[in-house]
Amino acid sequence: MTISLMLACLWAVAANVLAILPSRDNHWTRAYWLIGVGIPLLGYVTYQNGPWIGLIVLFAGMSVLRWPLRYLGAWVKRRTTG
Repeated sequence: MTISLMLACLWAVAANVLAILPSRDNHWTRAYWLIGVGIPLLGYVTYQNGPWIGLIVLFAGMSVLRWPLRYLGAWVKRRTTG
């Protein structure tokens, strides 16, 4: 297992631990932090292991951060349909 995959697994464990802890802002601050760390980590995983493993890690991250993705999709839909 490469170091990038170990870091991605650590990211997933941290995301799940952060989701368990109570939050006053519905976890949005933590989601921003996870996105900020996850995007460069995804690039590192893809660079080190190839695009197919990168896609698997991308989908795993998307399943963890599904609410920010839903809000992003709704925002894009509002902006494009006018």
